[in-house]
Amino acid sequence: MSTEYKKSNGNGKCPVIHGALTENGETPTAWWPNNLNLDILHQHDEKTNPMDKGYSYKKEVKKLNFKKLEKDLRALMTDSQEWWPADLGHYGGLMIRMAWHSAGTYRISDGRGGSATGNHRFAPLNSWPDNTNLDKARRLMWPIKKKYGNKISWADLMILAGNIAYESMGLKMYGFSYGREDIWHPEKDIYWGSETEWLGEERYDEDGINRSSLENPLAAVQMGLIYVNPEGVGGNPDPLRTAKDVRETFARMAMNDEETCALTAGGHSVGRAHGNGDPAKLGIEPEGAGLEQQGLGWNRSDGGGLGVEQVTSGIEGAWTTHPDKWDNSYFKLLLNYEWELKKSPAGAHQWEPINIKEEDKPVDLEDPTKRHNPIMTDADMAMKMDPEYRKISEKFYKDHKYFEKTFAKAWFKLTHRDMGRRVNYIGPNAPKEDLVWQDPIKPGKKKFNQKTAEKLILKSGLTTRQLICTAWDSARTFRRTDLRGGANGARIRLEPQINWDGNEPSRLKSVLPVLEGIAAKIKASVADIIVLGGKVALEEAIKKGKSKVKVPFTPGRGDATAEQTDIESFEVLEPIHDAFRNYMKKDYAVSPEELMLDKASLMNLSAKEMTVLIGGMRVLGTNFGDSEHGEFTKKLGALTNDFFVTLTDMSFKWVPTGKNSYDIIDRKTGKKVYSASRVDLVFGSNSVLRSYAEVYAQDDNKEKFVKDFVVAWNKVMNADHITVN
Repeated sequence: MSTEYKKSNGNGKCPVIHGALTENGETPTAWWPNNLNLDILHQHDEKTNPMDKGYSYKKEVKKLNFKKLEKDLRALMTDSQEWWPADLGHYGGLMIRMAWHSAGTYRISDGRGGSATGNHRFAPLNSWPDNTNLDKARRLMWPIKKKYGNKISWADLMILAGNIAYESMGLKMYGFSYGREDIWHPEKDIYWGSETEWLGEERYDEDGINRSSLENPLAAVQMGLIYVNPEGVGGNPDPLRTAKDVRETFARMAMNDEETCALTAGGHSVGRAHGNGDPAKLGIEPEGAGLEQQGLGWNRSDGGGLGVEQVTSGIEGAWTTHPDKWDNSYFKLLLNYEWELKKSPAGAHQWEPINIKEEDKPVDLEDPTKRHNPIMTDADMAMKMDPEYRKISEKFYKDHKYFEKTFAKAWFKLTHRDMGRRVNYIGPNAPKEDLVWQDPIKPGKKKFNQKTAEKLILKSGLTTRQLICTAWDSARTFRRTDLRGGANGARIRLEPQINWDGNEPSRLKSVLPVLEGIAAKIKASVADIIVLGGKVALEEAIKKGKSKVKVPFTPGRGDATAEQTDIESFEVLEPIHDAFRNYMKKDYAVSPEELMLDKASLMNLSAKEMTVLIGGMRVLGTNFGDSEHGEFTKKLGALTNDFFVTLTDMSFKWVPTGKNSYDIIDRKTGKKVYSASRVDLVFGSNSVLRSYAEVYAQDDNKEKFVKDFVVAWNKVMNADHITVN
């Protein structure tokens, strides 16, 4: 197993990734296990990308013959292959499961996982126990990927296959957007859990009774599962307890009870589970298989395991009477029959109906004259036995059209949540409706009297610190993982952001009314004026530092309304740590410097950009709560390279004074000159970060520092202001 899964981190209560430190055997620096590893900031650099320089998937996909591709996919659904036969002559269930498991790893806590990168092709996902035999689905689609080449990504193709599968079985889908761009190697910054065994369960407090204690940022209940264990909590059937797991894990994807019930039922309204054989005969997963397997896994050495002999989840059977057709028989069977626990041929727990009518049974995969009991998992039974899910299930059963619409929208949300706002959607089937989970924003004006606005900001009485901190706090919520947050929309003036501790609410409530007044006066968006305020203040700081570098500004942001803001969903974007402003809400199980890497990774910053921003923000005096840590300058408020000059100056020594505090002492006088936090001093102690710090400390790089800071600052301010259409 990858060393990613061997980390043990204290009490496990970490809000972010655990993969930032090196491990034994992973790199040459494994000799020093506490050495900070910056690889997560450079995991997708151009060297891994096989495409030509200048290639843009967003442009290429628009050249695609959408109708022809979708026609080919529809034909694939019923083109059964001898090497991997289709159930009842239809691959729909397999393709839906592939799409679901590609998208289903998304979690709102950090926006990681999901379908937007095509990461399902790589470890560990391609070898998770829950993804058994989905390697076959991707291989079945290879001829289509080969045919359309650079115009269709694997990420788009996997989700599109699920949509086409549903449509070919009779369901009208809500819509589909192209635009997911493939990555080219496994993602290193996703924490999937600390367990060292597949299906291990070490992510709860105490004995695991409190299911809401599931460790952040995780959403699945066990290592190697997408959501919950189909046989019950820890493999022990108990639908009411499973209901708690289902509710918690789907909530961590921002799904409510109705969406959760619809997805559970809709996902099992077609297709079937496979467990008609001995699971011990399955070969090793793809990442561990021999070269002769050519990237496939779970193959039996005797050549068996095809068709009716497949073993995937271990559960055996179909949920509905006609698993190759979309209908309402899921709720009909679930609600109208009593169910009892049985064992599949593979030995898995499953529920089967008592005294079911023969005509309600699904037919045998090989012999249509034979019929077998339908099955339900523990999660399915939760939809019947949990009081709230039961009410929703009965509503769906009575109103099939309502169920169809609810499921189609929930499926769209599941498969598109990590694509950001609707402006990023591509293709003829992308819906035009604005949905609150898309974080819609009213379009802003692209032209206004910028010079007048800048004069008004300069005369406003607002300080450089107030303007820079407000602009930064507005923009820093952006995360590249699901394209949420950022300065566009000016949601910093709305709940919940206006009252976040890290945003210094008292400052915001004095600064924002002034900027809102300026915005109203010149008829610009508040979002633009907030960013423009940062530009004006930064240019003043640059002048104070004896430089003439200009700060660019791109208008066009809009202002979101409270109605366009899902408060509960936005709560997860709260910055509980921000090294750039030397802020930590509380102590965590990992070090502040690891938290810094996580934040920089989410903001899509390189190590160089992270370094120059930290150094600049310190001398600008933007620390949270006016802390003096890291303010290594006698000219506070001027943008200079003083932070790096002081950090690399051997006339000082560094003395720990607490868990996260240090004094900087003059070696000659013995007097304290400055104070620092861990994230300040790591730029001098870590060999890689020090190499960057030394560049910016050089006498001939004073101007380079300012220019690089401005470029990095502008990247943060515009991170969510780039459109593809």
